[in-house]
Amino acid sequence: MLLSSHPKFGKESSYEIIKKHFTTEYSPEGESNYMGKTWKILITNDDGIDAKGLKRLAEAASKYGEVWVVAPDGQRSAASHSLTINDPLDVYPVEWGMENVHAFSCTGLPSDCVRIGSKYVMPEEPDVVFSGINNGFNAGADIQYSATVNAALDAAICGYPAVAFSEGFLNDPRSSGHGHKVTDEYLPIILKALIDPDPAGAFREERINTLKAGQVVNVNFPDCAPEECKGIRWNCRVSIDTPYIDYYTVSAELPRGGKRYTIHWIDRDHANEGTDLRALLDSYVAVGIVNNIS
Repeated sequence: MLLSSHPKFGKESSYEIIKKHFTTEYSPEGESNYMGKTWKILITNDDGIDAKGLKRLAEAASKYGEVWVVAPDGQRSAASHSLTINDPLDVYPVEWGMENVHAFSCTGLPSDCVRIGSKYVMPEEPDVVFSGINNGFNAGADIQYSATVNAALDAAICGYPAVAFSEGFLNDPRSSGHGHKVTDEYLPIILKALIDPDPAGAFREERINTLKAGQVVNVNFPDCAPEECKGIRWNCRVSIDTPYIDYYTVSAELPRGGKRYTIHWIDRDHANEGTDLRALLDSYVAVGIVNNIS
């Protein structure tokens, strides 16, 4: 169907439709100019609407304005940058009981949630899009598979500043058992630095990452005890390695000569200096920029 024949857009030309409904204008320098104002925040994830990390992020973000959560109705990990094109998308309100937070579930993928949420669920387009908090790191080459990071990348395509948040595995054999204590301690610090930076504050002598339209800030919280966390490393490069080394085993012999394979992971214990993965291995919060292909 042509955009100009869609009932939502009436008789608008395709150019008018794209300019009005699918682009967002920011300051000429590309940096967000909403400092000190009430933010309109869209949040999604790939672990689903019931994920605890999603609710923790929404609660922390609600301090800065009105939060709209549009997240998949179930697990969508490793969906990468996929979109739903052959099936309709069903969106339902979900009662969370959080002040300044409006939650919705969606039958689609995280990228669908960004597009539906920003253009159709929210009464106005978002000032920023958050994705996470993912259960498991999204650093290094793994970000190519991550639907958490790729939801943020889709937000960047739509012209919004975006931030992806991830942490070590919880309730998983790969977990170190420290829970999300480091995340809970450093998440408010990261949000403050990005949304409401203080020129005379703690990071006044550092070149920290900033929110810009069309750009993704990728944040990973280390899986260590709070007293072992060494702080924040800004401007981390994306490692060419993955946090986990995967391998497959044959888990069943199937009829007609078939075999069933099951994937497994072991943690990587080395990475190049200056990368996001090296920062995590050294017990730092890793922050850096992830860009779409250009």
